[in-house]
Amino acid sequence: MTGKTTNIGKRVGLAAAIALLAACASVPALLATAQPAPASADTYIHAGRLLADPASGRVLTQQTILVRDGKIVSIAAGYTAAPRGAKVVDLKSSFVLPGLIDSHVHLASEQGPDSRINGFLKTNSDAAIDAAGFALKTLHAGFTTVADLGGPSESILALRSGVARGIVPGPRIISAAGGVSVHGGHGDANGMPRDLVPLFRGNGVCSGADDCARATRERVRDGADIIKITATGGVLSNTAAGLGQQFTDEELKAIVQAAHAMGRKVTAHAHGADGINSFLKAGGDSIEHGTYADAESAELFKANGAYLVPTLLAGDFVAREAAKPDSFLQPAQKQKALEAGPKMQDMLRRMHAAGVKIAFGTDTGVSAHGDNAQEFALMVGAGMTPLQTIQAATVNAADHFSLTAEIGSIAPGKTADIIAVGGDPLTNVRELESVDFVMARGKVHKQ
Repeated sequence: MTGKTTNIGKRVGLAAAIALLAACASVPALLATAQPAPASADTYIHAGRLLADPASGRVLTQQTILVRDGKIVSIAAGYTAAPRGAKVVDLKSSFVLPGLIDSHVHLASEQGPDSRINGFLKTNSDAAIDAAGFALKTLHAGFTTVADLGGPSESILALRSGVARGIVPGPRIISAAGGVSVHGGHGDANGMPRDLVPLFRGNGVCSGADDCARATRERVRDGADIIKITATGGVLSNTAAGLGQQFTDEELKAIVQAAHAMGRKVTAHAHGADGINSFLKAGGDSIEHGTYADAESAELFKANGAYLVPTLLAGDFVAREAAKPDSFLQPAQKQKALEAGPKMQDMLRRMHAAGVKIAFGTDTGVSAHGDNAQEFALMVGAGMTPLQTIQAATVNAADHFSLTAEIGSIAPGKTADIIAVGGDPLTNVRELESVDFVMARGKVHKQ
């Protein structure tokens, strides 16, 4: 009995000693908790004028946007005082709006006198470096999301990953991982000796319904977010093959069915009304360009709920370039540019008046990267209001890519893609050609 008591006493004494040591060890921690709270990683944006929801068109004044971990936490009236260590962005004299979305770019290239020779000399690695540089220009122009529709797939997919991981600055990239084209048509390796064609032709070139379904599935395998096809001839393909339909109706149906079965939307480069209408009848989701769209096209757009991405800037650029005596365009390209370019603005006027849904897109890479916002004034020239053009580049484009829950407006829970300009773009849409502030995914890239 005495021995047991002694052992218990020893244990109690040992426990007391441990408790004392623990208490002493905790003193620094207790003292630390008495110090001021650690610095906040939050960002407080003080916005003088704020178009948070372009769908409503309502402009708020003197607002504070709280950003944390790349997301928008809240929007509050007044200029909220920031806690110690938080970042404050003073945009009290600016007009703030969501980051812009360009639904059609080609980040890995830019048209110019050396374009043709670059197709032979530049590697995919060169294209990736070029794309990174052009992506930064695009981001600084206020475009925080873009869809690359047909660039070198390895280069663009690598850049998409680098941007997503935060190691390369650039806009969020939606990639088509190349494209699907018909043999001999727009998107094939045209304008070169036959012996070189196998070296430059991608595996997205196909003929026949089964082969075109194969090409579509391979785009998904390669990592495509969206399927881009060339339903008609194109202006810049170096072949005199016109601007009409090039895929058969059966091929178009097979492509759309294969894409939809694998959870991808399909968008079609299309100029001629025959190609536009056949693609929409096959269940296609959107049209790029749409130059010769007619009344039947408008009805099909609305029946499908499909979007038109008008790319007026590309039409304007190629028409002006083709008119130059020293134009770098090849004869077949020049003829198509002079034919199609001037018609695109009137096409948008007719489609908009008919109630077709419009998503902003430029085909930049035809025109210079960083000039994307010049599309807005051309859209206004086609009868849209400044607000409608901004809606096309925000809420509409977000809906077009099924990304409404993430981007397109400034709201709690959404990604913090935010830009600002000095003047009022609802009065003068060309204000968007000179963006002063760019935040993408919560990180400030331009101020």
